[in-house]
Amino acid sequence: MATDKILIAIVDDHTLFRNGVAGLMSEFDELQVVFEAENGQQMQYALAKHALPDVMLMDINMPVMDGYETTAWLKKNYPQVKVLALSMFEDDKAVIKMIKNGASGYVLKESKPGELLDAIKTIHTKGVYINDMVSGKLIRSVADGDDGPDFTKKELEFLHLCCSELTYKEIADKMFVSPRTVDNYREALFLKLNLKSRTGLVLYAIQNQIFTF
Repeated sequence: MATDKILIAIVDDHTLFRNGVAGLMSEFDELQVVFEAENGQQMQYALAKHALPDVMLMDINMPVMDGYETTAWLKKNYPQVKVLALSMFEDDKAVIKMIKNGASGYVLKESKPGELLDAIKTIHTKGVYINDMVSGKLIRSVADGDDGPDFTKKELEFLHLCCSELTYKEIADKMFVSPRTVDNYREALFLKLNLKSRTGLVLYAIQNQIFTF
């Protein structure tokens, strides 16, 4: 039944890529593409004419109205729409900024169709797509209201600074410690939270409301 389908929309300024993704996603019975747009402004027009999507696949770098601005606008006006950021590279800084603006996860553009389908279904049902960023521990802690692991004061300070655009070296300078010490904080948090990336740390901090932006 059509009512059981997950409604998706694709916002990307590369026409061939956008059309290709739309075509591939349309082949899955679980999904229905409600519209495509080449930037945030065009997306706003499309929202007035089409059904509201459950999940928005959002490119980051676009002219007129980019992914950051568009995601923030969606979070303010349509908070029920889940944004899945589309990233060409493993760019921590860009993805962290997207998450701060309201995205609930990201997927690489080079991902296979099945991986993208899994990301869409996961973000639709659980509210966040975790892939390599975080583990199921994050979802469980949010759902169960778990207080999570204990952090040292320095680990919390490091986690806070990870949510900025500072490099690890700049974080070390700000904390008045060596880069090796910062590496130790990072590895300790990765171990405690079963994470693999800085983006995962930021997503953990946001989802658990450790910090607000």
